[in-house]
Amino acid sequence: MNLRDVINELNNLDLSEIRLDNIGSWPVVVRVISCILAFALVLGLMWYTQIRTLNSRLDTEVANEAQLKTQFSQRAFEAANLQAYRMQLEELELRLQTLIDQLPTDTDVPDLLEDVTETGLASGLTIESIALQSEVAHDYYIELPINIVARGGYHDFATFVSGVAGLPRIVTLHDFTISDNGEPTLTMNIQAKTYRYREGAEE
Repeated sequence: MNLRDVINELNNLDLSEIRLDNIGSWPVVVRVISCILAFALVLGLMWYTQIRTLNSRLDTEVANEAQLKTQFSQRAFEAANLQAYRMQLEELELRLQTLIDQLPTDTDVPDLLEDVTETGLASGLTIESIALQSEVAHDYYIELPINIVARGGYHDFATFVSGVAGLPRIVTLHDFTISDNGEPTLTMNIQAKTYRYREGAEE
């Protein structure tokens, strides 16, 4: 059967004779065309389903690729700078230990009070009193306030403050007042604070 015969048969086809409940009696041309259309429809549905699945997987893989590239870049940077990080860590640990060493232990407090007293006397001050206050606990250290009352001149006070700042242990000065009280020398009330490392702070 050639194309002309197919066209003639289609032209002579009575559509009323084509019923779904009697497919076996359909003309050969109609059955062939129906099979071709059904096959094309099934093939199209399969292709569409597979393409959608593949596109979804492709999108997922593209997103994973971008994430993996970011992770790789970050880890490559960290690996390239690992030695520098280790050196910085060692330096920080050394500095931390140096600061911890500057914090007195309980047994160092009497020596520290003696150093403060000697600094005041060397500055030309008369130390009237040095009184320890209650300790104040913080996360990593314990603070020990010390109230100091001294007499002298302005320059003597400045020399004393400079001398305390130069002590090997950490001592900070706070809340000072200076009054003359009608006397030849001035009176300074000042609070010094020293600190000690809190045992177990890193645990």
